[in-house]
Amino acid sequence: MNIFKRLFTMGKAEAHSAIDKLEDPIKLTEQGIRDLKKDLDKALQALAEIKALSIRARNDIQTFGDKANDYEQKAMLLLQQAQKGDINVADADRLAGEALLKKDENLEHLNRSKAEKVKFDDSIAKMDSNIKTLRSQISKYENELKTLKARVKVSAATKNINKQMAQIDSSGTVSMLEKMKEKVAQQEAIAESYGEIANESKSVDDEIDKALEGAADSKASDKLAELKKKMGLSKDEDSSSES
Repeated sequence: MNIFKRLFTMGKAEAHSAIDKLEDPIKLTEQGIRDLKKDLDKALQALAEIKALSIRARNDIQTFGDKANDYEQKAMLLLQQAQKGDINVADADRLAGEALLKKDENLEHLNRSKAEKVKFDDSIAKMDSNIKTLRSQISKYENELKTLKARVKVSAATKNINKQMAQIDSSGTVSMLEKMKEKVAQQEAIAESYGEIANESKSVDDEIDKALEGAADSKASDKLAELKKKMGLSKDEDSSSES
């Protein structure tokens, strides 16, 4: 019983603490419950045997009582027969005396059986009480074993999770993430710089083209005037324009 007291007073502590203190509390508890059930079976067998003795004593009380009454009735019948003259008085007295002795003998057996029955019944009451207590303890320990098993599972799962979390290389992970961020930021900056270069290059080309637009128009006019002069068309156009 001491193992159960030690096991179940640990309920105030964490399940993993119990595991640290005992090699395997589940197996120890299960073995303890099996031992209690064996004790219960023995107690039930003993109770059945004592009840059988009590029943036998009760039957003996009835039997010895009936015999005592029978011998008393026979003694009375013998005396009646002698009084009637059916039996010799001396023989009747002798036989009646023997019957009374038998009666007393059966009364002694009856009293002894009564005393034994009282003892048996007292033992039955005590044993029955002990069996009820034992059954209650077994039920209690089985329920607490279920709770202990559940707590051990939760504790083991929590322990594994915490262990895995503790084994994570947090510094390495953070470092890797920072490198990734730096690389992405650098790529973004490069892309932006190429965009600015492209815009700058386009602006210069636009300015050049715009500046050359007037020169191209002037050159085209000069070429046209030269061609008209060559064709002799410039004077006519001038006079027509004046009129």
